[in-house]
Amino acid sequence: MKIVIANDHRGVELKNRIMEFLKNKGYTIDNVGTDTTDSVDYPLYAKMLSKHLEIGDLGILICGTGIGMSIAANKIKGIRCAKANNIDEAKMTRMDNNANVLALSSKMELEEVEKIVDAFLTTEVSMDERHVRRRKMLEELENER
Repeated sequence: MKIVIANDHRGVELKNRIMEFLKNKGYTIDNVGTDTTDSVDYPLYAKMLSKHLEIGDLGILICGTGIGMSIAANKIKGIRCAKANNIDEAKMTRMDNNANVLALSSKMELEEVEKIVDAFLTTEVSMDERHVRRRKMLEELENER
């Protein structure tokens, strides 16, 4: 599975550590984030991630809080991004919502981030009728824009 990762200037250090973690787990990584701490505009990197994300891929976005990246990403058709602050949220957003992008705050501790990322990447999408129905409703909302 390919993981597309993008970040703004505040997420450089965490991105590099996450990429090392993912490489050690055998994932293929497509880094489309900035590699410098020079100020950049996070919406550009959310858009760049979306351009590189193919069907079946998952993405990770990192900015100061994770909120801006999440908002920007969710403006893009085909992206279902969730900011997760803990393992349970990461699991639930994959299982129930079939999120394809995870947003993270650069302020989080690496040990916790590794657990959150691992939960997001390894959780199976639920095929329970209620979840399928709700995801279909989300897709319909996206098409109303």
